[in-house]
Amino acid sequence: MSDGESGGPDERLSYEQARAELASVVERLETGGTSLEESLTLWERGETLAAICQRWLDGARARLDAARQEATD
Repeated sequence: MSDGESGGPDERLSYEQARAELASVVERLETGGTSLEESLTLWERGETLAAICQRWLDGARARLDAARQEATD
């Protein structure tokens, strides 16, 4: 399990922080000029950040769904 999935420091990142870092990782990968090892490390970091963003979005969706359900009850 990566830090992002085990309650490590990455879990304290806000959605905006994770998204901004993910954008930076993607930009570095698209620019190229990195070694294979660095590219793999960046890719893995990007996967972790994407998972953090997805958890934030899933949580937001659940909150919206709950609020809608309460409004219709």
